[in-house]
Amino acid sequence: MLSLSQVLSIVIFLLVLGALIWDKIPRYIPALIGAALVILVVFLGVMHSPNTVWKVLNLGQLVQYHFWVPGQEHIESSGINWQTLIFIAGMMVMVAGMEMMGFFRWICLLAARAVGCRVMPLLISFMLISGFLSMFIGSITVMLFLTMVTIELARLLKFDPVPMIIAEIFAANAGGSATLSGDPPNIIIGTGLGYKFMDFAANTGLIAWVCMIAVCFYFYFVMRKSLKQATNPHDIAKTCPQPGSAITDRRLFYLNIAVFIFTTALIITHAETGLSMPLIGVIAAVLTLLVNNKNILSICKAINWHTLLFFLGLFVCAGGLEQTGVLEKIARFISNTSGGRLTIAISIILWFSAFASALIDNIPFVATMLPIIKELSIVGGMNLPPLAWALALGTDLGGNATPIGASANVVGTSLAQKEGYPISWKRFLLYALPPMLLTVGICHLMLLLRYT
Repeated sequence: MLSLSQVLSIVIFLLVLGALIWDKIPRYIPALIGAALVILVVFLGVMHSPNTVWKVLNLGQLVQYHFWVPGQEHIESSGINWQTLIFIAGMMVMVAGMEMMGFFRWICLLAARAVGCRVMPLLISFMLISGFLSMFIGSITVMLFLTMVTIELARLLKFDPVPMIIAEIFAANAGGSATLSGDPPNIIIGTGLGYKFMDFAANTGLIAWVCMIAVCFYFYFVMRKSLKQATNPHDIAKTCPQPGSAITDRRLFYLNIAVFIFTTALIITHAETGLSMPLIGVIAAVLTLLVNNKNILSICKAINWHTLLFFLGLFVCAGGLEQTGVLEKIARFISNTSGGRLTIAISIILWFSAFASALIDNIPFVATMLPIIKELSIVGGMNLPPLAWALALGTDLGGNATPIGASANVVGTSLAQKEGYPISWKRFLLYALPPMLLTVGICHLMLLLRYT
């Protein structure tokens, strides 16, 4: 039997997810309302436990030296994952500085001219750029600029940008699954379990790039007819903007690239330096603001505060499920279903994560599943890392199937619609569902071969 607090926490969480799927109001609003209901109704009204509120808000971590410089130890986190929030905020600041100086448009125009403005080579080039950059600056950020550049080039080269945008979204999520900093779900998993950049690179990285190669071939052969070019590429190449035209300030352009390279080095070596991911995010933000001291206000406006508020509310809602014991019940159910066998547990987590993330944004899903796999490793006595890699790959790649499956999907399709290229659910599923099943199948095979 479920207790009243468990029933209420489940109902609130389902209502929040329902509002997210409905997608008629900004996502941060239902997340924050759900968080308020969890605190006021469940924790204070039913449980009469102010201590539980404090535990979920987790504010005490922010004043601890261990939170910022943990050394080789793992930072335990329950409730709001401030490590994830601070790191993402810092990366948003750094990316805003790079975008203002024209870095992303520059690299896309460089690729376009390198392939002679031919559409099919451009498709593969942009997919590889999307996948590679998503490993370091996140899939959301990559789609913010790549969608706009694709539409600009589509108008110039006179082709339909929708298939290419869908392929770029897929590549962004696939590349993002390769590293800790690539996709929000990986940041949540990494900071929540104490995994480092190289842990992801050595485990999900290889699998992610096998999937990337497979989807490049898939999209190339599937989209050959839909990406017909109406004009001669040689004629267009003469009028295609020079990459240098994208740079707004050459000195700041190079300084922002230097900040990016330095931050990437800190992320890759954080296991050796002992610096935490939130501290690296703060360093990146401070350096960016110092370099772009005349544009501080513009950079702050460019930060997606609504996304940060969405995370905040979501962590509290997931904390309600954790503190009332709902997640432990789910973990025991999976453990009993798998019979304590790692092979079955990996299969359940991978495919359940993939299909759930297709219907529910993978950020709330992984925030909910993370404590479940932690409980599962304890209850079922299973090795935790393979469960974490299955969760990361399932949520990152499964989210590719629908327009609402991942934040990168929402960003890419929203910008396309704003520019006059609406992407229906039917068309998105037509292009994205088959390669989603293909890549998750590849992940399943490689996870079982490597870890069981």
